[in-house]
Amino acid sequence: MNFIKMQGLGNDFIVTHDVKEKDISRIQNQFVTLCDRRKGIGADGIVFVLESSLCDFKMKIFNSDGSEAEMCGNGIRCFAIYVNLLDLNSSPKLTIETLAGKITTEVVGNNRVTVNMGVPVLDADKIPVADTGHITMKPLVIDNKEFAITCVSMGNPHAVIYADDLTDELVLGYGPKIEKNSYFPKKTNVEFIKVLSNKELQMRVWERGCGETQACGTGACASVVSGIINTLHEKSVTVHLPGGNLAISWGGEVTDPVMMTGPAEVVFEGRVRVD
Repeated sequence: MNFIKMQGLGNDFIVTHDVKEKDISRIQNQFVTLCDRRKGIGADGIVFVLESSLCDFKMKIFNSDGSEAEMCGNGIRCFAIYVNLLDLNSSPKLTIETLAGKITTEVVGNNRVTVNMGVPVLDADKIPVADTGHITMKPLVIDNKEFAITCVSMGNPHAVIYADDLTDELVLGYGPKIEKNSYFPKKTNVEFIKVLSNKELQMRVWERGCGETQACGTGACASVVSGIINTLHEKSVTVHLPGGNLAISWGGEVTDPVMMTGPAEVVFEGRVRVD
C-alpha cells in the first residue's frame, strides 16, 4: 500500500487512495499495528481516499484503536491537500462524502484548507447523549468531581468542559473516564477549554479511540459552538491547541454551518505491506 504520512496541527494520519473500499474490511485487523508508533508507521488514524457516487470523493477514517470515526476535521484537511498534491482532482474545491454527511473543502494556499463543517447538532438523542433536549452546562459527576458539560455533535459526539487550568490531571485523569461514561452511548470526545478572551480559546482534547492528541478539528468546532451558546466569546475565534491554531467561526443559528481554516502538511511518503 502506497501512502503519505500527513499531519494537521500535530494530529497525524496515514493517507492513501491505494485501497478499494471493498478491501478495507480485509485489512482492518492491521490498523492498530500500522498506527503503532513503535511497531508500525505511527499515526492517530488512517484516512482512505475513495470513489463516491454522491460527491467528488468519499472519506473513511479509522482511529488508532481500529474503530471507525464519523468525521475528523484535521483528517479532512489532510485529505484535501492529498488530493490536491497528487492531482486526483483539478479543482481546489471538493465535496467529500463522510459518515457525518457531505463536507466541502477549499485549498486556500500555503497548505491551508477552509472546511465547511456543516451545522452543529445540539439535540441529545442525535449527538447521542442519554438525555433529552439540549445539554448546556449540565452537571456530570465523575469520581466525586462535578463537571459542567455542554454537548455538541459535529458528526461525532463532543463534551465540552471549561476550566481555569488545563492540567494533566484533568485531561489525562478524567478524559478517559468521561469518554467511556454511560451517559454517552457511543462514547465521546472530551474538550477541556480555557477562555482566554472574547476571540481566543486554549484547548486540550481527549479523543475517543485515540487518547490525548495534539489537535482535534471537530472538537475545536464543537468548543466554539459551545462558547457561543453559553455567551462566553464572539462568533469568530482562534483556538490554540498544543499542535497549533485553528480559525473557527459560527453564526450562532442552528442552520448556520461551522467554518474551520487550518493547515495540513506532508510528513513523508512510503509503502507498506498489507496482507
